[in-house]
Amino acid sequence: MAKGSFEDAVAVVTGGASGLGKALCEELGRRHARVVVTDLQEEGARAVAESIVKAGGRATAAALDVRDAAAFERILDSTVAGHGRLDYLFNNAGLAAVGEVQSLPLDIWHRVLDVNLWGVIHGATAAYARMVRQGSGHIVNIASLAGLAGAALSSPYSASKFGVVGLSLTLRAEGADLGIKVSAVCPGFIETSIFDNSSYTDATQEGMIGLIPFKFMDVDVAVRKLLQGVERNRPIIVFPFYARFLWWLTRLRPQIGVDVNRKTARAFRRRKAKS
Repeated sequence: MAKGSFEDAVAVVTGGASGLGKALCEELGRRHARVVVTDLQEEGARAVAESIVKAGGRATAAALDVRDAAAFERILDSTVAGHGRLDYLFNNAGLAAVGEVQSLPLDIWHRVLDVNLWGVIHGATAAYARMVRQGSGHIVNIASLAGLAGAALSSPYSASKFGVVGLSLTLRAEGADLGIKVSAVCPGFIETSIFDNSSYTDATQEGMIGLIPFKFMDVDVAVRKLLQGVERNRPIIVFPFYARFLWWLTRLRPQIGVDVNRKTARAFRRRKAKS
């Protein structure tokens, strides 16, 4: 694999049937990578792979529930058996839940953490073992700005993404002398279907979106930013500008992040009181 290039690279993407994962698979296909599109929705993954092939790329599809560690192992085993190696794993699959902590039942916490954190752990550890044996590889874990600065009304999501960032930095340190690269991607708001597929507890999708003061980033632009950071082997890839700025501010003074999220919580309660 040429350094700094996805040409002929073998890349497995989770959650590849829609949203950021779909756009990522398609862009990797345009860059002549060999893409393995995985998703819980097998038909969706297959449709994405077929569209990549029709456009002249190379792709296959497979059903994968990232909560199933053994299934993740099998996917990576078949990838290595079929392609001879594993160059990239993009741990992208995830879900969100919206509501105040006082309203969220524990089963929602378990559901979000099982996919967003345990799913990444399953993939990262399985890929890491295989990459250590081959002496190379790059694990890319999709986190969020919420994993750097928190996100009011999304505590399970924030907790899972903080965990992903911590896992990524630790694994990067352990893997550095073994030829393994690890990056955490922490974007701001992207134009995907994540809010359509979120669960809402004593809250609404429209109400949540109305609290977001930033413009949503086009998903194709986000993918290009993501891959640029991966090519440069950045430990934490943060975009767009407002996300990097907020990250910088919260590192300088953590209370700033608390204050920003406190304003969001207050605005949510005011709207709720009026409804």
